[in-house]
Amino acid sequence: MSAFDLPWLVADIGGTNARFGLVTSPQARPSNVAVLAGSAYATLPDAVDAYLAEHAGGARPGAACLALAGPIDGDRYRLTNSAWAGSVRDLGIPYAVLLNDFEALAVSLPHLEGGDLVSLGGPEPSHGVKAVLGPGTGLGVGGLVPTDRGWTPIPGEGGHVTVPVIDRREQEIVRVLQAGGLTHVVAEHLLSGPGLVRLHRALAQVNGVAAPDLTASDIVARLDDSLCAETVEVFCEMLGGFAGNVALTLGARGGVYLGGGVLPRIVERVRASGFRARFVGNPDMPRYLEAIATTLIVAPQPALTGAAAWLRQRATTELVG
Repeated sequence: MSAFDLPWLVADIGGTNARFGLVTSPQARPSNVAVLAGSAYATLPDAVDAYLAEHAGGARPGAACLALAGPIDGDRYRLTNSAWAGSVRDLGIPYAVLLNDFEALAVSLPHLEGGDLVSLGGPEPSHGVKAVLGPGTGLGVGGLVPTDRGWTPIPGEGGHVTVPVIDRREQEIVRVLQAGGLTHVVAEHLLSGPGLVRLHRALAQVNGVAAPDLTASDIVARLDDSLCAETVEVFCEMLGGFAGNVALTLGARGGVYLGGGVLPRIVERVRASGFRARFVGNPDMPRYLEAIATTLIVAPQPALTGAAAWLRQRATTELVG
């Protein structure tokens, strides 16, 4: 039984792609999943209409949960890395709610298992506070807190904190970026898909070598190239330091989970990198961090799972109320 008419629309809207799915029963996983290029549509309602018409058989959802890569203000949104902005009410769906994309990813965590996850070191995740972060078009951060009413997600914009650097090479990379016009270098400037490209160019300057213009996909596909390999290693190490900072800030003793579009492409490289060593490398709190699991999410559309779980919980609340 559901308080909302089925089917439900779920979405994960990033700066590059918009992912959609339908939930046809309260306990079902999203189906009819499709990925649309955001640049092909002027507005979010245009993309929703195209999905429903072309991939969902013209379905008319009774409820929707949309996870977006940017801050949410009630019914209004503005994507951080896209021109899309407006109100969820513009969709014309009877019940529609917005979540930050990493808020939705956080909600998905209790529903992921087995092949959805790959360990990056540490013990098994526990029931405590969890953190989730990940590089994609941007750098998302969120949290999940256990309460007597279940799990409560914590949205945030942690990707925009000042970039964590600790050694001379990383300091030189930041100086190169500052000389190029980024006077205040934040974590997302390096720990994202575009950041990987920026890191590759800056590292070439630091090393005094020429570098071709490569995309993030090119860089992770050319790990036999010494500069690309070094770029990915520095990326993983800095991400480990950033993840450790997030763990300490949230008290995430229940585990730190990594998502986003970049890392699932290079799972083994991340596992073999200095990520975990940097994660636990804080000189004041090494034992605290060593006791925290680090886990990579490899499920194909986890934010859609989180959006569906959010609607399921709200539907149950409405029925009880």
